[in-house]
Amino acid sequence: MPHAVLDTARNFLRSFIRPCRILVAVSGGSDSVGLLVALHSAIAADERRGFSLAACTVDHALRPQSAREAEDVAAFCAALGIAHRICRWEGAKPSTGIQAAARNKRYELLAEAAEALGADCVATGHTRDDQQETVAMRAARDGAGDGQGEGQGGAGMAAAMLYGRRIWVLRPFLGLARAEIRSFLQASDVSWTDDPSNANPAFERVRVRARIATSEGTPTPLCNGRERAASSARAAALIEKRIRVHEALVAEVSARHAGEIDDPDWRRALLTVASVLGGRDHMPARATAQRLSQFLRSGEPGRMTAGRVVFDRRASGLYLYREARNLPALAVGAGRQGIWDGRFTVKSGGPAVTVTADASGRLWTQRLIDAGLPKGIAKRGSTVAPEIAPTDGTGLAFGEAPAKVEYHIGLYDTFLPGFDRIMADAVAVLFGRDRYPAPPVHDVLIEMET
Repeated sequence: MPHAVLDTARNFLRSFIRPCRILVAVSGGSDSVGLLVALHSAIAADERRGFSLAACTVDHALRPQSAREAEDVAAFCAALGIAHRICRWEGAKPSTGIQAAARNKRYELLAEAAEALGADCVATGHTRDDQQETVAMRAARDGAGDGQGEGQGGAGMAAAMLYGRRIWVLRPFLGLARAEIRSFLQASDVSWTDDPSNANPAFERVRVRARIATSEGTPTPLCNGRERAASSARAAALIEKRIRVHEALVAEVSARHAGEIDDPDWRRALLTVASVLGGRDHMPARATAQRLSQFLRSGEPGRMTAGRVVFDRRASGLYLYREARNLPALAVGAGRQGIWDGRFTVKSGGPAVTVTADASGRLWTQRLIDAGLPKGIAKRGSTVAPEIAPTDGTGLAFGEAPAKVEYHIGLYDTFLPGFDRIMADAVAVLFGRDRYPAPPVHDVLIEMET
């Protein structure tokens, strides 16, 4: 009888638009080893022409045994004839938030390995158990109002995620339980290594896992991915119809639509654009969103600041712009790039440049007025525009641009869940950006049912 794990691997390969090279992230644990073995078997058994595998082990260098474990994975891959690369997290490690930092570094190194090994995408072994834990943790954070926004973490991990606008990370095992994968490995006579940190109660995920496994922790229902994708599509349509952004500085909403904040998709659309204008990489906390909703629902003229963004309500409409406080200075080396204020990616066109806020805002003020904005809004919005000048104070040759500037979308530019891609594309276009790269598989917006 075919095993569910092998069936899942075969269905995963069939979901690709065209055959490609897949980089499998293999830590040595049961989930990732199971993914590698299942994909290797599926490709061989079905003679899936055009598909090939590569593998990468990220050595976080947090335990003395990690280097040896990575070498063991390398040997296992060599026995299967699979190209393998070890990427080590070098340098000092943070004293707090180590798991979040390790996660970010892991994806960074996986993306580098994919490029080096010629892979078109990355596959990870996240399971239904991981999904359950993720949803439970995010639900707790939403309740604490820590910036996750109005339940936006409730959908958990997406089956596909775009990392760094450069490579898609796919999670084909989200519908499988870890026990099923271990059963498959045992039947295949393949061993794995258990990471001792997975039993360390100092980490939040370990504590949540323990609660879920006992009567103390009732499993949190997983959100339907179809519903999340549908919500994103509706929010994207509302963004396109109701919001205009001028010079990437000021968002404009008609007076009629400004107060319709009880529509959850419209509220999500508006808060998303506000987060992007504020240079934030997360939605407002629940309590902030509730205060803002109350302000907008009243319909009264006035201003409210939330998440570094001013919501300026006037008879002519609602205007959103970055508040003129705590605007940084950024030094960008010759030929280098940096992100200013979480809003603009600035790449030097030659000499080193310094980026600051354009305090005078004269040029931008006139542009915003020409776009039809009230004079007061234009003045306020223009003072938070970037001003770029050569660091050494010298002039530029005729026609020489000091830097290339592109809007940075913190919500999506590092981690973009597949079920939010339609919405992310609408936001990108709104801020003068190209759409995000399309995924290599069909139906990535639909989460696996549980």
